[in-house]
Amino acid sequence: MELEFAGAAREVTGSCHIVRAGGKTILLDCGMFQGKRSDAAAKNRQLPVPINEIDAIVLSHAHIDHSGRLPFLVKHGYSKTIFATPATRDLCAVMLADSAHIQESDAEHLAKRHQTAIEPLYGLKEATRTQSLIVGVPYDKPFDVVSGIRCTYVDAGHILGSASVMLDVKEGGLTKRLVCSGDIGRTGLAIIRDPVLPSQADTVIMESTYGSRDHESVDGARAKLAQIVRETAARGGRVMIPAFAVGRTQEVLYNLHGLLRERAIPEIPIYVDSPLAIDVTTVFELHPELFDHGEPLVGEVKNLFHFNPVHFTRTVGESKALNVAQGPIIIVAASGMVETGRILHHLQHGAPDPRNTILIVGFQAEGTLGRRIVERQPILRIYGEDVELRAHVEVIDGYSAHADRMELARWLDGVKAQSPKLGSVFLVHGEPDAQDTFKGAMTVKGYQVDCPEPHTKRVV
Repeated sequence: MELEFAGAAREVTGSCHIVRAGGKTILLDCGMFQGKRSDAAAKNRQLPVPINEIDAIVLSHAHIDHSGRLPFLVKHGYSKTIFATPATRDLCAVMLADSAHIQESDAEHLAKRHQTAIEPLYGLKEATRTQSLIVGVPYDKPFDVVSGIRCTYVDAGHILGSASVMLDVKEGGLTKRLVCSGDIGRTGLAIIRDPVLPSQADTVIMESTYGSRDHESVDGARAKLAQIVRETAARGGRVMIPAFAVGRTQEVLYNLHGLLRERAIPEIPIYVDSPLAIDVTTVFELHPELFDHGEPLVGEVKNLFHFNPVHFTRTVGESKALNVAQGPIIIVAASGMVETGRILHHLQHGAPDPRNTILIVGFQAEGTLGRRIVERQPILRIYGEDVELRAHVEVIDGYSAHADRMELARWLDGVKAQSPKLGSVFLVHGEPDAQDTFKGAMTVKGYQVDCPEPHTKRVV
């Protein structure tokens, strides 16, 4: 079996791993690269492998850095099956359409301003065609990807429908199990169930986003959220939260709901200002079977996300009206890395005001506006204009849906305990410093760890 690391190799985004065995080629994910726009655009337009060589695609979850180039493959002729969990399939229906819309709108906007227009990677037509190829398979139900390669999904505990992938590859009379972690979630996250450990692995492809860092506790994150809301409201300011539309928005809403019920925060207006997040929240409500029913709020409340004083603002007019809204408010808006979406115009108006708070609740990749906010750079470039950053900047790491250094180590130890023949562990989906730190720690414990460079191949 040959593995090629075509994306998220020594970086966080663009997840795509190529598996070749028994004369077949399958892709594990095909996500979009994010970061510095010129670099990301060039990478996104490079096919990971000729289309006619791809026999099937196995998708771990719906985040755009794992699914976002699927319609690009379809645009270039891919027409075979894409496997996913049912919830991932439903999330892709809204997320890939939104991705297409953003690209088409950006190209139109640049053309109107007489700037060099970047042709969209794909449009709504390709996103719709992609959806018709996705087949939903539940957790813990083995299925044949192609002849000689069988797959089983287990819950990765990262976002709704996220999965770790167990591939049983039969070749030369032998069967080997390749485990691809997908994105590993955390124990105790709101709404989502805890990760399930894959077993009997011979080889592991493992994410390492936070391989050098520990998060604050989930409970600590919730307490810090309450404190930030109280302090900002007392200043008469607004809390602006750039949030991924899938997972993070719903988690923040869930915790705000709980804090309001406990009267730990004042009852101020909360706006979810993202059509995508609104649609994704509807998908969440379609899959209550995936919620963690051990959580009190899940069992006690019928409507987890629709409660007073939450408002869902779908139209552009409603969104723009928030810029002149009076009094303290909370705005949760996409995008999570502050590269596109409505959060940009909220920051353009709100970043210069010292009463306000920009609350970062997710990973910010190198080269993104979100990373520059975390670094508290005094001037932000938004919509081609310089915007002074005078608002408070707060970062809550405890909201990360990715396992931290200790949780990653526990996950790998747990897999090893059920995998007496475990050989190589390949680290992906992490920046070099994080990967090298985690590799060092795991090597000391006796693991065979490799951090493959982009497009390198390994035979296992």
